[in-house]
Amino acid sequence: MSVNSRPPGPAARIVSCPGCGAPTPYSADNPWRPFCSERCRNGDLGAWSSESYRVVAKPTEADDDIPEEAAARQGAPRH
Repeated sequence: MSVNSRPPGPAARIVSCPGCGAPTPYSADNPWRPFCSERCRNGDLGAWSSESYRVVAKPTEADDDIPEEAAARQGAPRH
C-alpha cells in the first residue's frame, strides 16, 4: 500500500443528477456532486442567478399597509 492511497471506503450512493436526471455517485470522488458534470452544475447556478427559481408566497399584511398615494407613485414614471 502506498503512502498516497486511501483505504477503500463505503460504496458511493447513487443519486439522480438534479440537472439531467442521470445516475451519478454522491461521494467525495465526484467534484460536481450532486450533479453529474460541470455542465449540469453551471446550468443550475445560471438558473439561480437569473432568478428562475422562485418560491410562491401569499401576500402578507405588511404588503397591504402601503398607502394608496404611495402605491400610485410607484406606478408613475420617474423624472
